[in-house]
Amino acid sequence: MGKPTGFLEIERIKETYEPVAQRLTHYREFVPALDDAAAKLQGARCMDCGIPFCNNGCPVNNVIPDFNDLVYRQDWQNALSVLHSTNNFPEFTGRVCPAPCEAACTLGINAEPVGIKSIERAIIDKGWENGWIVPQPAAQATGKKVAIVGSGPAGLAAAQQLARVGHAVTVFEKNDQAGGLLRYGIPDFKLGQDVIDRRLAQLAAEGIVFKTNTVVGSGDIPAGIVNDATTVVTPAELNAEFDAVILAGGAEVPRDLPVAGRELKGIHYALELLIAQNKQVAGGAANPINAAGKHVVVIGGGDTGSDCVGTSNRHGATSVTQLELMPMPPESEDKPLVWPYWPVKLRTSSSHEEGVSRDFAVQTQGFVGENGQVKAVKLVKLDWASGKPEVVAGSEFDIPADLVFLAMGFTNPIASILDAFGVEKDARGNAKASTDGQGCYRTSVDKVFAAGDMRRGQSLVVWAIREGRQAAREVDAYLMGASNLPR
Repeated sequence: MGKPTGFLEIERIKETYEPVAQRLTHYREFVPALDDAAAKLQGARCMDCGIPFCNNGCPVNNVIPDFNDLVYRQDWQNALSVLHSTNNFPEFTGRVCPAPCEAACTLGINAEPVGIKSIERAIIDKGWENGWIVPQPAAQATGKKVAIVGSGPAGLAAAQQLARVGHAVTVFEKNDQAGGLLRYGIPDFKLGQDVIDRRLAQLAAEGIVFKTNTVVGSGDIPAGIVNDATTVVTPAELNAEFDAVILAGGAEVPRDLPVAGRELKGIHYALELLIAQNKQVAGGAANPINAAGKHVVVIGGGDTGSDCVGTSNRHGATSVTQLELMPMPPESEDKPLVWPYWPVKLRTSSSHEEGVSRDFAVQTQGFVGENGQVKAVKLVKLDWASGKPEVVAGSEFDIPADLVFLAMGFTNPIASILDAFGVEKDARGNAKASTDGQGCYRTSVDKVFAAGDMRRGQSLVVWAIREGRQAAREVDAYLMGASNLPR
């Protein structure tokens, strides 16, 4: 611990945001990394606890007190080494992770927690700026070939781990560029595509082959899921060419809202807006959905809904309303009750700060249209006092809506891909595979493994990285009889 009294003397240093009026004019990132002096002070607040709960609060088990101390001492290269020892892609988690590590910070019991996420971002950005992050190709090849289906965070983490021990890795992606959720599910103003591209360049230099516009399975992709594929590869072809396969696609099937008027024009799944916008920002075709001058309603109170709010405001929407089925959570958590676990509390994102009306404990009863176009949403208030939602009699009301985005989460991965491999599914439609013990991450089909959202369901980027790393170790052990990759 560099400064034993730091947590007593120094307040949490919060990252600065570009002013709302300015950032609404573009889709670039607007949160700069901490400078050296601020990062040093932030690191000085770490108490180096005897039991660092932050380590276990972090899904990839980052060695947080160690890199905090190294940043306090301004030993940036060793801090980068410690950070990379557990996390392949800190530049992603340092931008989009909700930071469960901070919820578990011991200092957070009675004060503001250490800004761990901001320190992580500062370390990795400095690493890129100074050229410390370079390709690390394997010293020798094993002669084994691994196919990875899906190029999101789980697939990329597994690919990098396996390539670095000498396996020939090919990543298959159905869309036109690699990155999966990172590229197509998160707006550029939260995670710039240049940040993704520079890491993909490193992976390619390490020998990883990316085959985009290629769908694996039967090619039967449900409506509502973006699919740029021009080539279909069957499981039989993969089994013939590769020694192991990792299924690492996302939980992409969106939750629908089958109420009256669902067929009206102007009602879209959230990713129909977000993916098209990311493609436009990258120089592609204009987004066919335009919220300019419209009343926008976002149904769903999570991160995807927040991203729809931020994107709609950048379009120039007249109004944006976000609806949530659950009651409004408390503004502050009951720390003695929940610490060090992730608390339920009201969370206001940067997109919310840009302009939104939020309504909690409401249920959508239907949509009202005019000439086939949605014009309003019919709602009713809910009473959660009993612990179950009960409709409040006489509480029906309508709100105007020219555009509606369904952002209620995702139910499961694409069933046709799992069915094509003959993989057993769990009760939620995910690939069935355990995460502990002998044979973990293996599916019911020989030499086929599963990791990330395809195995666990909709989750966080940081959980996907963890599962990709752990699955890589199991694949390496399967191919070689043993593995030195970290668990």
